[in-house]
Amino acid sequence: MIDAQVLPTPAGELSVLVRDGVLVAGGFTGEPKEMFVRLAPALQAEGMTVVDDLGPVSRAVRDYFAGDLDALDAVPVEQPGSLRRKALHQALREVKAGTTVTYAELAERAGMPRSAARAAGGACAQNLIAPFVPCHRVLPSTGGFGGYYYGVAVKAWLLAHESGRN
Repeated sequence: MIDAQVLPTPAGELSVLVRDGVLVAGGFTGEPKEMFVRLAPALQAEGMTVVDDLGPVSRAVRDYFAGDLDALDAVPVEQPGSLRRKALHQALREVKAGTTVTYAELAERAGMPRSAARAAGGACAQNLIAPFVPCHRVLPSTGGFGGYYYGVAVKAWLLAHESGRN
């Protein structure tokens, strides 16, 4: 069974979905079903229950938004993908709060050539576990914020929060 909780945050409501203590989805929406339908069919077959508290995951979210910018790092996560995509997601988790990388730099950190920037962008676009797999910390080399599944305003807020400007 997938347990879900909606947590209020300064950046908007955050839905988090957990299976056996491991985060399988997270995103800035007040509707956990929006995250649930993005899961693999095998996980969807387990069903979902909305709960009041997810223990350590809920605590990590509250701590992160209260200023402990490393709080999300300790939460175990799991999402589908090829070995290449998993390497990119792992490299994302290693980008420290308060810093950013370009898509080419992310590719390089995952052991790929800088020319794999497009693959890095695809891994960010398919990331099911925001902000725990912090794709908001990736910016285009041409400047600006680029895109973000939950909107550029949320991405900008997260980056400002992590740099101490919120």
